[in-house]
Amino acid sequence: MVYSAVCCWMASWLGASGGVQAGEIDFNRDIRPLLSDKCFLCHGPDEQTREADLRLDTQAGALTVIQPRDSDSSELIRRLITDDESERMPPPESNRALSKEQITLLQRWVDEGAGWGQHWSFAPLDAPEVPKVDDSNSSTSGDRVAPIRNPIDAFVRARLAREGLQAAPEAARETLIRRVTLDLTGLPPTVAEVDAFLADTEPRAYERLVDRLLKSPAFGERMAWDWLDAARYADSNGYQGDGERTMWPWRDWVVDAFNRNLPY
Repeated sequence: MVYSAVCCWMASWLGASGGVQAGEIDFNRDIRPLLSDKCFLCHGPDEQTREADLRLDTQAGALTVIQPRDSDSSELIRRLITDDESERMPPPESNRALSKEQITLLQRWVDEGAGWGQHWSFAPLDAPEVPKVDDSNSSTSGDRVAPIRNPIDAFVRARLAREGLQAAPEAARETLIRRVTLDLTGLPPTVAEVDAFLADTEPRAYERLVDRLLKSPAFGERMAWDWLDAARYADSNGYQGDGERTMWPWRDWVVDAFNRNLPY
């Protein structure tokens, strides 16, 4: 039973991790999300739904079938590569056979130590050093790259340099206001708003534009989209009789929560 449980875990993890490139495999990035999505229902903290008495939401539980830094001695690996179909995991009838690349990826993770890692949301905040980059070829106009205005720009520019890429030129102001307005409100700017922004030649014109959009009621409406979609929000049943549902108070509360900047 334990090995059947392992099958559930491994099929889900490797199914989405086969594209990890060379380099150390990161547990939080490559493994934990898949465990949560695919395995915790049957092998997580809920005793009522847990199968085979195997917990894969804890390091101790997962290590019952893994020998860190020794994939050859890990029962998990043996079950994945065995020619005995009665022992192979995942079972052939599950139609979740792992590719050679996925099995190799799993072996790499085990041989690297099967690192677990703290969930990012509980990790201490870290303030990395802002990279120093050459900003001498930047300009707010013409074909030269956009200047660095904040630490995020510096990190992006440094990564582009490592990849041998060059930052794009500064966007035209007409393009800039359209992009940021769509991003923050989901609506295009009006002609009057575009004209006002183009006429504002002060150094902090863009910052004032962003502040205005953040204070707009449309900001909360735009930010609420994803939350309402995740909850499958609808004003009616949407099927057969399509009866009305009194759901709008919750919708308005979510919108208002964003506009009032309530904490999560």
